[in-house]
Amino acid sequence: MNNIWILADAPAGQGPSRITSMPVSTGETSTIVAADSNAPARTTAPQKPFGSSFLIPIALMFVLMYLILFRGPQKQKQQRKQMMQSLKKNDKVQTIGGIIGTVVDIKDDEITLKVDESNNTKIKVIPSSIGKNLSNE
Repeated sequence: MNNIWILADAPAGQGPSRITSMPVSTGETSTIVAADSNAPARTTAPQKPFGSSFLIPIALMFVLMYLILFRGPQKQKQQRKQMMQSLKKNDKVQTIGGIIGTVVDIKDDEITLKVDESNNTKIKVIPSSIGKNLSNE
């Protein structure tokens, strides 16, 4: 800081303002600016108050998180439940393991599938292992 400049500003109509270490009286306003002649001038933009412009993106993020994390899986679970309730005898289904068969019998905790017509091969699977109902497609 090679050079320090002190500038004082007084209201119009008054003489030069006194710069002292005493507080400024109520009728007098002063502005004191200290600047280094080698330093570049800085301008600062006034800060915006914390308000709705910040809250809108946050609210949109919460809505998006709800749709992705909660609504999507609920919808898939509802579709799966509806598919399981509409399952009936002689429907062609595919298990999550890739086995394709025809529904022979439906009980609460197991479903019997016929996987081979020539040998009359049947397997029993739990209802949660049914992946798709191919008869509806």
